Amino acid sequence: MANEISFFEKLSIKIRNSITLKLFTITLLMLLLMIPSSMITSIITEREGLNKHAVEEVSSKWAADQLITGPILTIPLEYEYEEKDEKIRSIKYLYILPEALTIQGELSPTKLHRGIYEVVVYSSSLHFSGSFDLDKKFDQRNFKKMRFDQAFLTLGISDLRGIEDEIIFQWDNQALEVTPGSSIRGVINSGITIHLPDIESSFDQLMDFKFAINLQGSQNLSFVPVGNITNVTLESAWPQPSFDGDFLPDERQVGDNGFLANWKVLQLNRNFPQSWIGGEPAQELTATFGVNLILPLDNYQKAMRSAKYAAMTISLTFLIFFLVEILHKRKIHPFQYILVGLGLCLFYILLVSITEHSNFNFAYIISAGAIVGMISLYSLSIFQAQRLTIILFISLLCLFSFLFVIIQLTDYALLIGGVGLTLILAMTMYFTRHINWYRLPKDLET
Repeated sequence: MANEISFFEKLSIKIRNSITLKLFTITLLMLLLMIPSSMITSIITEREGLNKHAVEEVSSKWAADQLITGPILTIPLEYEYEEKDEKIRSIKYLYILPEALTIQGELSPTKLHRGIYEVVVYSSSLHFSGSFDLDKKFDQRNFKKMRFDQAFLTLGISDLRGIEDEIIFQWDNQALEVTPGSSIRGVINSGITIHLPDIESSFDQLMDFKFAINLQGSQNLSFVPVGNITNVTLESAWPQPSFDGDFLPDERQVGDNGFLANWKVLQLNRNFPQSWIGGEPAQELTATFGVNLILPLDNYQKAMRSAKYAAMTISLTFLIFFLVEILHKRKIHPFQYILVGLGLCLFYILLVSITEHSNFNFAYIISAGAIVGMISLYSLSIFQAQRLTIILFISLLCLFSFLFVIIQLTDYALLIGGVGLTLILAMTMYFTRHINWYRLPKDLET
């Protein structure tokens, strides 16, 4: 009776050969591997935060995003009231926007580096021209006089550090001095001021202006359409522009050599008038449009999207190993599943680290090739059959190619993902259709 197997040995053999227990173990391992997967997403978020911090740090020394508002003409109005037999004088301000505003600009982008991070900055040459119609209707009650000799223009520039050269402002063919700071803080918080000569004699005429400004900025350049008709033309050698804001270009040409974009915005397209008294309509000067010089690839976003498919990658890989174990009678230990799962998690670490020094596509090929090769070589010793290893290798290549396609096709990711997973499920059903799950193959029961 020495060879008689004890009850506990029989129970141990039965547990090791139980498909139900095997499935439960694999499922538990997949859930445990979600812990390092979530840690990987935290790493990606942290690295993306460091990238944004680098952009902010470089922008703080170069110049931040630039928003151009104006020019806006301001004329003080004097009112006189009688209150309790006393005459009270008060000053209100009439704000007038240009009848026509034309801006032609050229952006020269540059890539700066802070450590391993790239930051896009630009130098721009902007040429402004237009005209003002001074004869505007306003509240005449208790009006006494208009102080033409105190009129001034204000041009809003969000970051004055970006101004590279002196600005020569031409008003009716007369060169005027430009002073820093905004005198209408309720309308424009940051900008420059141009004090005008006495404009009383020109009240019933269109007054022309023009000036040029060389302005530095980081990534974004935007404008507020203050003209009755605002025409803006921008060109640059940057091949990957993103046109944002409330108005898209009426015409655009984008190619490998850069872009050329034209905007035309009418007064009727925005929610503020051509003239007003006081500062209330200034709250509506929020309509903007412009261009954002983005980097060709947002590697962190794509890496984050790939990490969100970690559960799918791990579960489908484990499914391949489980089917090999069932269909080809190969015993695979849970520890071997763990090593394979950790290898798949390592793929995302490699992907993020390589994308910080290269483009995303190259990083994906290198990372996927390394992990697929490592798992395939490891499976050769597990399966002990080259044919099964080749099948696993091809399956993993298809899996990572499928993931790559989903990441690249943002708009069709759900469609491609749904169709692909349906095909995978259909193939699994096909290859397992003859398995009697209530009866193990004899070779697995010993």
